[in-house]
Formats: sequence, structure tokens, C-alpha cells
Amino acid sequence: MASTIFFICDLQTKFRDAIFGFEHVVATTNKVLKIAKILGCEVVVTTQKARALGPTDQAVDLDSLGPLHVATLDKTLFSMLIPEVEAILSDRPAVKSIVLLGIESHICILQTALALLAHPAHYKVYVLADAVSSINPAEIPLALTQMRAAGAIVTSSESFAFAQIRDANSPVFKAFSAVIKEEKEATAKAVAALLGRTSGLERSAL
Repeated sequence: MASTIFFICDLQTKFRDAIFGFEHVVATTNKVLKIAKILGCEVVVTTQKARALGPTDQAVDLDSLGPLHVATLDKTLFSMLIPEVEAILSDRPAVKSIVLLGIESHICILQTALALLAHPAHYKVYVLADAVSSINPAEIPLALTQMRAAGAIVTSSESFAFAQIRDANSPVFKAFSAVIKEEKEATAKAVAALLGRTSGLERSAL
């Protein structure tokens, strides 16, 4: 699916003990990678100052993507929209939708979403709420609300995935359905930990 690309932001081992629900973000990311492979979607990964903060966590199964893993790029900018990523997008004019996963919700994910929404290419930006997090969980609903207000589509990984498949008669539905069943328990845990917590915070802020 040349019209959609996934951006995975800064899922580095150094952050594992600091980020709320890090293991659930990784689990959702790995599910999404399986779905990206079924759909034939490319994936771009960034790290934040890898020399100091280390590489992408080994639990993120990038090797399974093969050539769909376009690049892992290091950055100091908080937004993922660095010149190298701009060049990747420029080389792929068919890309219309960009899907964001990773950390932190209120910093790098937020700034990436806002930069993409302001881009002249008019990208449709999706944020997978069960695949993003922050050090302080109270930051998450604030960031999701700001991104939604700016025009991003905030959704869950499963909802997004089914929207891409669209039809149970799809030739890839059997493989897709197998992933959904295989990841059922991990999905439930991620939704409960990340979406359950953030939805409660949103209600308490009203």
C-alpha cells in the first residue's frame, strides 16, 4: 500500500524504565509491524540522540519487515520531520497517509504530527493511541486532544487496521485475521493500560 507509511518514533531501550506502559507500546508496535507487512506499507524509524540514548529497543521487531524498513535515522530535532525524512517522503509522492507510533506523546509525537499537518503535501495524519505514551501519563490525553484539534485522526491500532482491510473478502484478510487473533491478549492489555488510563484522565479533566 504505497499511499500509507508508518513512522516509529524513538522507541529506545534507554526509555524503557521511564515511559508509562513502554512494554505495551512495543507490543502494539510489533502488531502494527505485522499488519504493515501484510499491507505492504513501508516503515521509517527514528532515534533521539542515539549516541547518548542508545538504539531502538531490540524488542521492536524491525528485522521482520525486510525491505519495508526504509531507514532508521538519528535526530536531535524533536519532530521526526528531519531533512532525511523529508527526502524519503519527497521520493514517495504516492504517500497520502502517515501513521505515528512511539514516544513521547506530548513532545516528539506531537511535534511530528503538527509538522506533518502543516506540510504543503497535506498529509492525512493518524496517531495510534494504544501505541504512544509519555513519562508522565497525564501528558498523554492533553497531547492527543491537541493533535486531534489540529486535524490528526486519533484512533486505535485495531480500528485503523480494520479500516485499511475494509472487506472480509480481501485477499489478505486471512493473514490479517490471524494476526488479530494472535495479538488479542496483548491488544487487550495495551488498550486497558494506555487507553483506559488516558480516557479516565480525559474525563477527570472535564
